[in-house]
Amino acid sequence: MTLESEAFAAGASIPSEYTCEGRDISPPLRWSGVPAAARSLALIVTDPDAPDPAAPQTTFTHWILVDLPPTDGALPAGVTADRLPAGAREGTNDFGRVGYGGPCPPVGRHRYFHTLYALDTTLPSLRAPTRGALEQAMAGHVLARAERMGTYQKREAE
Repeated sequence: MTLESEAFAAGASIPSEYTCEGRDISPPLRWSGVPAAARSLALIVTDPDAPDPAAPQTTFTHWILVDLPPTDGALPAGVTADRLPAGAREGTNDFGRVGYGGPCPPVGRHRYFHTLYALDTTLPSLRAPTRGALEQAMAGHVLARAERMGTYQKREAE
């Protein structure tokens, strides 16, 4: 299974449009190679370098999607809850809100992992899950995973 974005190459800088310094919209994503046995997909976007990459203390969650259709597919830039595929839902990020919250690192260059999971089940009981609740529900159900990592560092104040 693969996960790609036309907005940034693997390991490259995420354009500011997708961050708190820009429009703070989700980047476009495209995936393929979903296993035939998959019943749903889940996406988690995290920053393991919070708050400071020199001394990380936590993994910060920026976006959660559950029950995406188990087919090759894509999400456009700036997708909103009402534009998600039928049945898909957003989870609660570490900003304390449901939906996407873009990179906004307080210091240094952080890594942002977009991880897509193919699951052998659906998760209809999860309404707006946190990453912990989703990870617990996914345990033992992951058939495959794909990842796209980008980086971001805030512009220096002038």
